[in-house]
Amino acid sequence: MTTLIAIGAGIAVFTGIGAGIGIGIATSKAVESIARQPEAENKISKTLLLGAALAEATAIYGFVIALLIILFLG
Repeated sequence: MTTLIAIGAGIAVFTGIGAGIGIGIATSKAVESIARQPEAENKISKTLLLGAALAEATAIYGFVIALLIILFLG
């Protein structure tokens, strides 16, 4: 039973991988956009920060779920 709990918690933490990849892709596209159109830097930066915050929130939710699995089922 404990092994399954550990596997479940590990899978829940994998959301951090998706968030990291998403933030990396978004950052690269934002840098490309700013390089092509420097006058739009302010709008691009605001949108990038909002997207990065939402992606990071997903990773934090996965971490919290993993902790809850370990604490309440383990």
